[in-house]
Amino acid sequence: MRTVPEWIGKNDDAKAPPRVANRVRLKYGMTCQICFAPIDGNVEIDHQVALINGGANAESNLVPVHPKCHKIKTLRDLSQKAATARTQKSHYGLKKSRNPMPGSRRSKFKKRMNGEVVLR
Repeated sequence: MRTVPEWIGKNDDAKAPPRVANRVRLKYGMTCQICFAPIDGNVEIDHQVALINGGANAESNLVPVHPKCHKIKTLRDLSQKAATARTQKSHYGLKKSRNPMPGSRRSKFKKRMNGEVVLR
């Protein structure tokens, strides 16, 4: 059997060509790698480790999935990335400013109708 070199995308936006998508489908036997149900018809190619979470845009990181499972996994990946970013910010001391925008309802000052500024 002839071996084919692994496809690696030139950048994170590079979409896998149809020949690579077909190899991925055949490798996993047309089975969704999230719910492990057989795939009939509509199939999407997804990254096992999402690019946003440090995964590679390579053939070894691609799996076939149902479109519905793909949406659920994408939301889970985004929430995981947000949690990681929050943790990193707190470790580096980068937190949100605690001072609200002047004049907003969260501010400790308010402006009366006559133009006078007073504490809330």
